[in-house]
Order: sequence, then C-alpha cells, then structure tokens
Amino acid sequence: MNVLVAVAIAPFGVGDELSEEVAQVVSVIRASGLRTRTTAMFTEIEGEWDEVMACVREATFVLARKGIRTEVVLKADVRPGYANTIDGKLERLERALAEGKGHEG
Repeated sequence: MNVLVAVAIAPFGVGDELSEEVAQVVSVIRASGLRTRTTAMFTEIEGEWDEVMACVREATFVLARKGIRTEVVLKADVRPGYANTIDGKLERLERALAEGKGHEG
C-alpha cells in the first residue's frame, strides 16, 4: 500500500551545526530510489509501506551505527487508492488557492 511520510532524523550531542550528519541521512534516503522531497525541517518519502519503512530504518541507522544518539520524528499519510500524493497534495492546494478558496468572507 502506498504511503507518504514526512520524517526528520537528527543526531543529538554532536554540536550546534548538524548539516553534515543530516546530509548523511538524506543521502541514504535519496539513494533509495523512492520519490523524495527535502525541505528545511523534513524529508518526504513516498512509496510502498515496507520500502518506505526500510528506507527510514536505514537512514536512522546510518547515524546510530556510528554511536550517535538519533531522534526520529515521523508522520505518515496512508490513503488507500491514491498514488503520487507527494505532488498531488500540493497541486490540489495550489489549485484551491488560485480559485480563491482560501479566503473567508
């Protein structure tokens, strides 16, 4: 079943600047071959449940295997019968905004 997750995987106790460790995590996610999008706070991953969860596991363990305490925040949208939700959700939002459906009154 298709799932879209937003995941933040971050190290603890390695200093104030985390971009190098986060880059290691994001590299694993992007190498998975799944559809992804990285923003300032989360990386979205879309695909079949087992593949996405395996990707999250591997991305988490890239730091944990180095002895780095690692926090994972994950939000999942499981919507049976839908695919391409990584783009579709934004397309529907932008269409509603363009049609003025975001205004009250």
